[in-house]
Amino acid sequence: MSRFENQVVVVTGAGRGIGEAIARRFAGEGAKIAVVSRTESNSQRTADAINAAQPGAAMPYAVDVADFDAVQAVGERVLADFGRADVLVNNAGITRDGLAMRMSSDDWDAVLDTNLKGAFNFVRAMLRPMVRQRGGRIINISSVSGLMGLAGQANYAASKAGLIGMTKSLAREVASRGITVNVVAPGFIETDMTAGLSEDIRKGAQAQIPLARFGAGDDIAAAVAFLASAEAAYITGQVLAVDGGMSM
Repeated sequence: MSRFENQVVVVTGAGRGIGEAIARRFAGEGAKIAVVSRTESNSQRTADAINAAQPGAAMPYAVDVADFDAVQAVGERVLADFGRADVLVNNAGITRDGLAMRMSSDDWDAVLDTNLKGAFNFVRAMLRPMVRQRGGRIINISSVSGLMGLAGQANYAASKAGLIGMTKSLAREVASRGITVNVVAPGFIETDMTAGLSEDIRKGAQAQIPLARFGAGDDIAAAVAFLASAEAAYITGQVLAVDGGMSM
């Protein structure tokens, strides 16, 4: 399949996990990929893996998404390197879990700055060229936590719920320019982050999932690719939960 041939896709948090799966999916369908990660080593590793399968398809970029000025500079580099931006996937995110009564302001700020402000920073960097070309797709990666809340994740849930509100507002702002803005909300997905969960926590989580299992990064990548495709041209401002039924 080459649904995204000649398109440029920017994926944040693409150095591992869900972001890497998303970047690989788009590359496999013909897109050029701007691989964005906080660290140069992770972004380079993912870009190298993509280029091994699709030579010349990916370029790495390292930036802290919470740094507005640094993100704008990376956005300029992406546009200089590729000439355009057709799809933006805001996937970069962190957790600093803890009960609210013990949560430090630093842990609150770090999560909101990365997960919510970071997405806004990349929207600011990539939206203007999309408006000029009168077309584009923005997909923000939220979470089941942003839909239903999870104990010990007040900061994470707030950041992911905030993404949903930002998405709906942005979708209304840019619809007349042929740009759609949507959310994918993953549930428990097999990644480096969930690999560290204890067996008791995994069993407890699976008990809340009607499909009784964790998802895979490819499940999220497939949903993102659909929302970025021509088939989803009449879908905007929506939340697609990919969570095995957990939030229904």
